[in-house]
Amino acid sequence: MDRIFSGVQPTGDLHLGNYLGALKNWVRLQHDYDCLYCVVDLHAITVWQDPGELASNTREVTAGLIAAGLDPADNIIFNQSQVAEHAELAWIFNCIARLGWLNRMTQFKEKAGKNRENASVGLYAYPNLMAADILLYKATHVPVGEDQKQHLELARDIAQKFNGDYGVELFPLPEPLILGAAARIMSLRDGSAKMSKSDVSENSRINMTDDADAIARKLRRAKTDPEALPADIDGLEGRPEAANLLGIYSALADRPFEDVVADQAGRQFSEFKESLTELAVAVLAPIGAEMARLISDPGYLDGVLADGAERASNIARPIIDEVFDTMGILNLRARRSP
Repeated sequence: MDRIFSGVQPTGDLHLGNYLGALKNWVRLQHDYDCLYCVVDLHAITVWQDPGELASNTREVTAGLIAAGLDPADNIIFNQSQVAEHAELAWIFNCIARLGWLNRMTQFKEKAGKNRENASVGLYAYPNLMAADILLYKATHVPVGEDQKQHLELARDIAQKFNGDYGVELFPLPEPLILGAAARIMSLRDGSAKMSKSDVSENSRINMTDDADAIARKLRRAKTDPEALPADIDGLEGRPEAANLLGIYSALADRPFEDVVADQAGRQFSEFKESLTELAVAVLAPIGAEMARLISDPGYLDGVLADGAERASNIARPIIDEVFDTMGILNLRARRSP
């Protein structure tokens, strides 16, 4: 069976964009692929994290994965730091990847901003760690958004160079899975900006932990325009807020965007928002309630992560041994293995 690897950072506040753009699709994939879903805490620390929040955020994200519908028995769910092979392979890939490749990574430029000289080495080199995350399990497919395609291309370049340098076919070239028209959910306050947990306004996003009242309040306050909803997609030109809310409805209802636009044609936003709120509460409120229940049981979440880390290590260790043997690294640990 083909294998999927994907990860999510434990920086708290999973929101509607995470659910519709990633988690919902992961749930759909879980029975058709051998899946590993990782809470990437080593990626998170490329920028400073509050030590008092990192562990709780890791548990919260784990709860979100499970509440969204990922079965920890059918999928491997774990936090990255507990499988040391990620860091081992990342260092090897630091020695395989070229500086010119990393210099072309646009996300580093965006995240570092004007303080590039003060950015951590980890933030600069984290695409190599991302490549290690994927190739450590010889993943064949990676669900990605458009903004992550460049990193997957780097992983393919690293795999190809390793294979070419050593005359082997050790690593597959993973393929992207770009799923669903709802991969890009925009802010409820600005239809031209992506929904983000870093936005200072809580009203810009619906968090997965929001209850029914919070969901309804935020949708009532969502930015709109004075015109009625258009009769077709062409009528959404220059109306990003209308397009965003219709897109959210389409994704939550699992209906084609064109059909939703046609159904809602001519309605005023006040009326449409009532329908959207009813749908959003029906889909999201149970997930939020289940997240709250899971977060109240940290022992269960820790058990899921520990079991997942053991299962992930059982896949990763033989592959690292294969890498060491290929490179001529004296691997005495392999001799000590039972």
